[in-house]
Amino acid sequence: PQLPHGHMALPSFWKVVEDALQQSGAQLRSFCQAFETVTPSPEAQPLTPAEERKVLSLVSKHGPDKLYQVTSNISGSKDLDLTLLRGQIVALLQSADTKGNTSRWLVDAGGPRGFVPAAKLRPY
Repeated sequence: PQLPHGHMALPSFWKVVEDALQQSGAQLRSFCQAFETVTPSPEAQPLTPAEERKVLSLVSKHGPDKLYQVTSNISGSKDLDLTLLRGQIVALLQSADTKGNTSRWLVDAGGPRGFVPAAKLRPY
């Protein structure tokens, strides 16, 4: 079977390939920009009154410098793991798990306490 561009000279063939790649890249970039404008950032989502009360209680218990916001949904897989939603506020209790693993942090989620991936938290 012949390729559709099999008859072309090599330089023209590579030009066709390059143009196709550039077009795909441009489409991908515009898609990414559209996606970023559609999804609100976690900061833009106002806290519900219940969440606000929880945050205030976490601040009074642990101090404002211990608060972190969940950057994407977390579904706990191991024992003692928490399942949290993006945008939730938690207080850092310990920046390591019981085995000293610093990629899993112990947090207080305003009631339940457990471990979450440190990579999915950012200072609030």
